Amino acid sequence: MSKQIYRISSVKDTSKEPFVANQLVEAENNQSLSPKMRHDPIDVLYTYKNALASDNEPLGAIKGHEVDINLNIHRPYPPVLRRPVYPASPRARKALEKHIQELNQLDVLRKVGHNEEVEVTTPVIIAWNNDKSRMVEDFRSLNTYTAPDRYPIPQIKKTLTQLSNPTYITSVDALRCFHQKRLKVKTKKLLRIITHFGIYEYLRMPFCIENAPCHYQSMKNTIFSTQLSKHWLILHIDYIIIFSDSWSMNLERLSRVLDKATGVNMKISLKKWSFFL
Repeated sequence: MSKQIYRISSVKDTSKEPFVANQLVEAENNQSLSPKMRHDPIDVLYTYKNALASDNEPLGAIKGHEVDINLNIHRPYPPVLRRPVYPASPRARKALEKHIQELNQLDVLRKVGHNEEVEVTTPVIIAWNNDKSRMVEDFRSLNTYTAPDRYPIPQIKKTLTQLSNPTYITSVDALRCFHQKRLKVKTKKLLRIITHFGIYEYLRMPFCIENAPCHYQSMKNTIFSTQLSKHWLILHIDYIIIFSDSWSMNLERLSRVLDKATGVNMKISLKKWSFFL
């Protein structure tokens, strides 16, 4: 069934008062919502504003679900896990330094001290898409020795067959979802990247490690287990999809999800927030 797509038109920093969100606006055509329906979701967001990412708190730190990496080898680790820095152009080094600084400010990375023992290092590269850069860790060696996690990831096409009949659907996205998961101490020591300006240690889960999607899917299924048992919620890695047959029920279920997110310190992004009617 074809549905209209609505998104939040603008939301200012939720750490400041008053919380300001204009209203729901249409993304694709001119069909209008009633004034009440435009503002109902904003009232819910205001109530659970602590679940929303802001300039002051761009990342959550989800409680009680630290990531643990298990290797299928023992110390001393093979030399292939102590890898050297990759060559990089001046342009790439400048971009890399910017990414490192950003992740350091977000409490995703910390610089490893000169006196600390280092057993594992992973090199990084800069990938370019036109003028935009992205830091990519080459975890291939570490992933080779990582014990696999067989936790099942749902197939999104099969999962979405549940959405053929409901009248109202809300889709939300956890901001930088993997970076919201903290690491156990021993795992941090395995996730160290080497650059031209030092070694840095991940404090939160990076994107390219073996089992990262399984870790995150398992955690979300645990956090939202009660809601999943009611059969009105779909979880697929970073996406949370709520579906209902009435507008009031959709808002109530959205409230339950945001309340749970607040309780575990998960931060939701409004930029990828959509209502399907």
